[in-house]
Amino acid sequence: MVQGTGSNVGKSLLVAGLCRVFARRGLRVRPFKPQNMSNNAAVTADGGEIGRAQALQARAAGVQPTVHMNPVLLKPQSEIGSQVVVQGRVVGTAKAREYQTWKPRLMEAVLDSFGRLSEEADLVLVEGAGSASEVNLRAGDIANMGFARAANVPVVLVGDIDRGGVIASLVGTKAVLDEADAAIVRGFIVNRFRGDPALFDSGMRFVAERTGWPALGLVPHFADAARLPAEDGLGLRREARKGSVVIAVPVTPWISNFDDLDPLREEPGVEVVLVEPGQPLPAEAALVLLPGSKTTIDDLLFIRRQGWDIDLKAHVRRGGRLLGLCGGYQMLGRRIDDPFGIEGEAGRSIEGLGLLDVATTLTAKKRLEAVTGTTLADDTPLSGYEMHIGETSGPDASSRAFARLANGQLDGAVSADGRVTGTYVHGLFADDRQRARWLTLLGAQTSDLAYEALVDDILDRFADHLEAHLDCDRLLVISAR
Repeated sequence: MVQGTGSNVGKSLLVAGLCRVFARRGLRVRPFKPQNMSNNAAVTADGGEIGRAQALQARAAGVQPTVHMNPVLLKPQSEIGSQVVVQGRVVGTAKAREYQTWKPRLMEAVLDSFGRLSEEADLVLVEGAGSASEVNLRAGDIANMGFARAANVPVVLVGDIDRGGVIASLVGTKAVLDEADAAIVRGFIVNRFRGDPALFDSGMRFVAERTGWPALGLVPHFADAARLPAEDGLGLRREARKGSVVIAVPVTPWISNFDDLDPLREEPGVEVVLVEPGQPLPAEAALVLLPGSKTTIDDLLFIRRQGWDIDLKAHVRRGGRLLGLCGGYQMLGRRIDDPFGIEGEAGRSIEGLGLLDVATTLTAKKRLEAVTGTTLADDTPLSGYEMHIGETSGPDASSRAFARLANGQLDGAVSADGRVTGTYVHGLFADDRQRARWLTLLGAQTSDLAYEALVDDILDRFADHLEAHLDCDRLLVISAR
């Protein structure tokens, strides 16, 4: 089990890289994260949802993602707390204090899923959550030491030197851990080092002497790791490349599935501009993209408070294009109704942006499915996935749908002038054919980018990187104990 001294120390990517390392050695490898918190989720082969990081790790291991790779997923939802997903299915919502009382029964699901993966694998690589040193949350813990102890799994602790204070964070973690918890730590890794590794030899020795844990490696910074699909909001705000065609993306508080943007960021002729609160939408944008949302009504209210609703209508009047994905699609319609209180108070309704002649009713049933199809305007193939609550209908959806799916159903809607489009399909731009279609519509030069091949190439190079700087043989020995 890979635990961290804090959040964002690189646990997710280290596990993904190690999945690729050991899968290439011929082992049957499975990733696992007992509890995750993210609004960037992925649809699984068995029809549920898990954190995006576990889907990437499964890909690195060469297997299809399943709900058992992340049995507890928390999806923050505004003031009503977090939606709780157990083994791929929504079971309710809970605020932080209430959630603590859920943990004993959630541990049963966690251990059940771990047992299932263990039966089919030679090696299960487990990712912890947040910090191993959160002793205030240790009672009832299912994400870090509580799980490791219950499942009898050895732990490797990771610290991030790039943020500073890595010696104190590693030694301090040992100082605050319960003796029995500290005893299952079998070594430590220092991640994201920049510069001459020899300069930190004494630091590695100091940590080993003070903690009694052996050093398993000093991992230099791997810049291309930032290009892999991320589930944390920090991955959203990576450095943008310049391009002749600007795609603007308003950043709302409950943005979800923002890895939809990643393939566009890889296009040499495209500049993806994140529009932060308080900023106007750039007038030079060829396309404004409204991404998914975990809480569509609240994000729509936020858009109005920023004045972006006015900017969006002006953008379309100037001849710009507008695309809404999932929650963004729902916002483009005339109304959003929430009769059952899916996003808060039952019976709440809100006027939409009115740029598509459709309306949405939020319903309890969640659609989770990989999809294929073709766009109706030009028969361009598409592939992706649906992950949404709500039914959308209206004249623009029935007479000017965006696509016909392989199951015969229509998806999305297009305005009469063709400038505004909405769709429920996530992952649209990871399909090279669809991305080329949209770039052509925007007047951008298409490239020979094969996005899925790029992701696999980065995973391979990252695995090479880890093999060069980690004692992977020793990790296997540790896992066998």
